[in-house]
Amino acid sequence: MADKQVTLVVGARPNFMKAAPLLNALRSAGGFVVRLIHTGQHFDSNMSEVFFDQLHLPKPDAYLNINTGNPANQMARVILSLHEQFSQFKPGLVIVFGDVNSTLATAVVSNKMDLPLAHVEAGLRSFDRSMPEEHNRILTDMLADFLFTPSPDADQNLLDEGLSADRIYRVGNIMVDSLLSLRPMAVELGTYKGFGKKKSEYALVTLHRAANVDESTALKEIVSALEEIGKLIPVLFPVHPRTKAQLQRMKLESKLAGSGVDLVGPLSYLEFLNLMMNARVVLTDSGGIQEETTVLGVHCLTLRENTERPVTLAEGTNRLVGTKKAGILNGFQKVLKERIPQGRKPELWDGKTAERIVHILRKYWN
Repeated sequence: MADKQVTLVVGARPNFMKAAPLLNALRSAGGFVVRLIHTGQHFDSNMSEVFFDQLHLPKPDAYLNINTGNPANQMARVILSLHEQFSQFKPGLVIVFGDVNSTLATAVVSNKMDLPLAHVEAGLRSFDRSMPEEHNRILTDMLADFLFTPSPDADQNLLDEGLSADRIYRVGNIMVDSLLSLRPMAVELGTYKGFGKKKSEYALVTLHRAANVDESTALKEIVSALEEIGKLIPVLFPVHPRTKAQLQRMKLESKLAGSGVDLVGPLSYLEFLNLMMNARVVLTDSGGIQEETTVLGVHCLTLRENTERPVTLAEGTNRLVGTKKAGILNGFQKVLKERIPQGRKPELWDGKTAERIVHILRKYWN
């Protein structure tokens, strides 16, 4: 068969970890001409370029540089720019990842141009319509022709929404492909030692969701909990730029620093992976980190009232603790009592998700 034109679209850091293994698998398989488009939703040297280097992602074939403006403005510009790209290099298939704004914008323009669309990480639902990511997931899944899911709950969500079973393919968690391939390099780093920490004797924190960092009540509750945790165990907190700005605005940054919580700047993926695999517990509001801690066998306390990744609760090492100080501290006390976390890797989270997707696409075109 003639080489098939496939375009992968990424926009933010979580997309990079999901796109890298699939792009490499498609190019290694042969029979595909693969283009990579970066919308620019996240782009700076430490948060984008370094991730590309460490994940062995090639320089994008097109960089749209759309990283300013409100979400509606950004999405409109992405749609217009992608329309030009797809008109010039008409793909036989467009592939998107996750739930960022660029994902939905790509789904819309693909649909309007009658281009087949695949959604990697389809079917995840938090059932919280106040989350912008939830809108992006639902609408992208409605428009996609291929729904590549990571877990049985995702399959069921799609079926419950009336989507046809012949569009649903459970392939596993593609982020695990990147995690497992890069783990040996991360093991060799001494990142946690460089911060003066001891293996399994510190807590690691990430915080970035708008509901947590833009809302003063939630952020103050979380900060108060971290102050208490810092009295019991060292805390390392790589601060997202958005979170840093809000901590400063609410005059909480100095309060945290004075409590013994180490605030540090953004880290590369490998550096953060080293910190995560050596931590006693990770406190986070990130969806991807819930998955990564499950694979690494590290305690995770999710600072949210819900999760679109319930398999990490049922089978993994994750606990939902909410954003109230009491709930966070209660979860932390359980971690201290349970030295080794209970849990296992879910089915198909084995580092071979990209291979399964390529196999499905070959069958489709044949």
